[in-house]
Amino acid sequence: MRKVSQISAVLRLAFSSSRRSRHTNGCRSYCTPPNPTPSGPLTSYSNLVEQGRLQHDPYQEKVASAFQNLFGRLEHFEKEMEDYHVRLEEWEKKREEERRRLMVEEAEKKEEDGVWASMNKQGQKLLGRWVLGRRQMNVEPGVGKWVSYLNRERKLDSIVGSRPAIPSAPKGLYIYGNVGCGKTMLMDMFYSATDGMIRHRQRFHFHEAMLKINEQMHKYWKENGEEKSSQYSVSSWIMNLPVDERVKEWLAGEEFYKQQLQMKHILPAVADKFLVDQQSIKKGASILCFDEIQTVDVFAIVALSGIMSRLLTTGTVLVATSNRAPRELNQDGMQKEIFDKFISKLEKHCEIISIGSEVDYRRVAAKNSVEHVHYLWPLNDGVLEEFEKMWRQVTDQYGGEITSATLPVMFGRTVEVPESCKGVARFTFEYLCGRPVGAADYIAVAKNYHTIFISEIPAMSMEIRDKARRFITLVDELYNHHCCLVSSAETPIDELFQGTAEGTLFDLESFQFETETEDSRLRRDVLAEGSISAAGSPSSIVKMLSGEEEMFAFARAASRLIEMQTPLYLEGVRFLHPYFHQPK
Repeated sequence: MRKVSQISAVLRLAFSSSRRSRHTNGCRSYCTPPNPTPSGPLTSYSNLVEQGRLQHDPYQEKVASAFQNLFGRLEHFEKEMEDYHVRLEEWEKKREEERRRLMVEEAEKKEEDGVWASMNKQGQKLLGRWVLGRRQMNVEPGVGKWVSYLNRERKLDSIVGSRPAIPSAPKGLYIYGNVGCGKTMLMDMFYSATDGMIRHRQRFHFHEAMLKINEQMHKYWKENGEEKSSQYSVSSWIMNLPVDERVKEWLAGEEFYKQQLQMKHILPAVADKFLVDQQSIKKGASILCFDEIQTVDVFAIVALSGIMSRLLTTGTVLVATSNRAPRELNQDGMQKEIFDKFISKLEKHCEIISIGSEVDYRRVAAKNSVEHVHYLWPLNDGVLEEFEKMWRQVTDQYGGEITSATLPVMFGRTVEVPESCKGVARFTFEYLCGRPVGAADYIAVAKNYHTIFISEIPAMSMEIRDKARRFITLVDELYNHHCCLVSSAETPIDELFQGTAEGTLFDLESFQFETETEDSRLRRDVLAEGSISAAGSPSSIVKMLSGEEEMFAFARAASRLIEMQTPLYLEGVRFLHPYFHQPK
């Protein structure tokens, strides 16, 4: 066991060291500050190999070359998409102007024909009530309303013309392979190289992406739900029209019907805002980098299929990583028809590449660097005393007062942090993984604290399988946000998940969204959109996750825990962690 002074020196690597470790293909060794003029992922990869920071791997080089080819096409595609969005905006503006003109003409024609001659004196009051949101409009139901809407849309097509054609997007990449083979590293090299080139781009891990989808659905329902007053969306162009109140009432009803139709297609609406940089006025190309794509339940299949299908058909370039080939993602066959359509579209828009390397480079990196000095085990008096000394030394280094904190999560929820100090926080394993919390809580913690202390991590077994799955999710998010992790545990890393020999470690709760009651309705609505029944899905998930999926999850968590202790990973904390990019 190392002395505290030696351990503290390793921790300071995250903020001041310039040491380098050799041959670390699984580590994010490209985390140094980017060059002002990015030269592309293949050049970055080759430079790191020449510097001895990566070991040459022909599989990785092949993928880096594919990323370089994609990178080379993006600048031209960005300009094409900028021009396209200008044309699209003009087309949408003209179409909306014509739509309103047609509606007014149609309403006036109905008035001339005496359609509303028999309307009683309560008509004007009904409009006022509907606008104030006190009751729904008594609009014409049924096929007639739908036919009227379709006829109007056909007229618009003949007057305004077809929607501008989307430029042909470069094929994205779907990279799959074993744990630690460098998938995420290469994808992040590509993502880093596009900084400043592509305005609308996002990088998500699976958990974060699903939470983002859930959050956007929730926001859409709040802004467009049937209970919401439509005063603000119609009053600007309907309420001030110099026409009879009965005409206004009919126009308001038609507008409301259009909104109802839009509410039935929530996933495309969410997808349209999924990648847009709201602070950028100018529109252009969009890139989605999706790490660890997976299909853990029916909701994930339906939501991902709806969102990604829309993005792929509207010009988004998709780059994804996974442990599995696309056709093997849904081995249990959940919602096969929806899934197969999505995969066919993905294969059409992405080049599928396997990284065939069997080497876990994170382990190679660990062997070629320092010992595991901040993953402390076993849980004896000596380790506990050393853990306490490390906590005191790190918090003293920042000179701040140790306080509790409350972090916002989502949907009005919060997570309590018992002890924190200027970007450093401390928890017990039981506090983080022994309660009904999930990915949203872990993301909030990982975003706000660059250094996390976790004590008393037990060996995982069948008896604590729910805690084991939460711990895997926690490790994923700490790694994705590039946190420095200091921990005390019962066993070494490679023995941490050996308890699976007693049985499968499965926790449906870890894949649910722990949100307010309203969110359950959102999940039901998405399932309904796909004509899906949620009944019976848990048994399918149990079957799917009881074998290979869990083995992947355990292997990934162990591999990441090992990498998170290497000097090279720690050096990247100050460059990559969100805490260091916050406004001072």
